Amino acid sequence: MKIFFATDIHGSEVCWRKFLNSAEFYKADLVVLGGDVTGKVMVPVVNHGAYWQVTISGQTHQLDSLQAVEEIERQIRNRGYYPTRLAPDELSELKEEDGSIDRRFTAEIVATLDRWLDMADGKLRGGEIPCIVNGGNDDTFEIDHVVEASSSVTFAEGKVLDLDGFSLASMGFTNPTPWDTFREAPEEDLARRIEAVVSQVPDMGRAIFNFHAPPYGSGLDEAPALDENMRPIHGGAVMKPVGSTAVREAILRHQPMLSVHGHIHESRGVRRIGRTLAINPGSVYGDGVLQGAVLELNAKKGKVARYILVNG
Repeated sequence: MKIFFATDIHGSEVCWRKFLNSAEFYKADLVVLGGDVTGKVMVPVVNHGAYWQVTISGQTHQLDSLQAVEEIERQIRNRGYYPTRLAPDELSELKEEDGSIDRRFTAEIVATLDRWLDMADGKLRGGEIPCIVNGGNDDTFEIDHVVEASSSVTFAEGKVLDLDGFSLASMGFTNPTPWDTFREAPEEDLARRIEAVVSQVPDMGRAIFNFHAPPYGSGLDEAPALDENMRPIHGGAVMKPVGSTAVREAILRHQPMLSVHGHIHESRGVRRIGRTLAINPGSVYGDGVLQGAVLELNAKKGKVARYILVNG
């Protein structure tokens, strides 16, 4: 069995398209997206009648045609942002205090995800090519029922899925972050969540842990250290481990065949944790590049026969 695993595309539409194409490109039997599927930023595209106006990265653009609007919206989507067409009065009515910004942002996330799942129906031939998607700490819970309703994509959160004799145990929650995101929990709670999932695995020798948080101190969890103002120390040159101790302890206790992770974009790599092969393929979604891992599993021997980290 050949699996393509990627993670942390954060709303980048070009990366989602590449992910859907990965089954054919890498001749994979199954594709898995490990978490942080959705984006973090909504970009207003304001209709002033005679022209449209949009500000990206501090630069304001005035657009005089619908064609120009559609092109800049494509660029916005590929960066992982959500272009949102608004009239000036609609924009002025959006406020953090009454939750209207969050409601509009969630609506854009859900609408985009619906459109992405329609793409998946076509690319994956209506589910003929298995596709598994999990949530991550940055993914709002509103996406769960949207993915669950898909005919061609399986939502993995909190489940153990059978992969022709191998077991995929998935959990998108992470240990606490400085940003207080949706799916995060204290290490003690995380440990309970992990055990609730992995207790369903029939054979750890054929298990794959798909946990969004990487194991603490593994080298797969090195992120820039932050100062008291949440800014990287020395421009990001100072790194420190930020992974989960609960994830590490679960891997050491259960020793699954394979453990795949994401969350920390900078820590692309492969490590051995006891007998377990642990992988973080990394992420550079902002550049429109999809990083991933191609994994070949030997069903007869119950092991990872070969693996390679890829960019595309």
